[in-house]
Amino acid sequence: MRKEIKFSEAFKELKTIVNSLEEEELDVEELSAKVERALKLIKICREKIEKTELEVKNILKKFEREDEKD
Repeated sequence: MRKEIKFSEAFKELKTIVNSLEEEELDVEELSAKVERALKLIKICREKIEKTELEVKNILKKFEREDEKD
């Protein structure tokens, strides 16, 4: 069973990959694996942001309904 990666962990790893790409620290052999991993991390981050955005919208809607009752 895989542990779900937290947003902060995914983002930190993604920044590390991007930095190594920008500084050209990767060997050609590592490049495709790192790009593939970066794409997976971007997907994880995007999904977590979208989920959190939806949760916040639902909380705000609930708050607005409660506020209208008062």
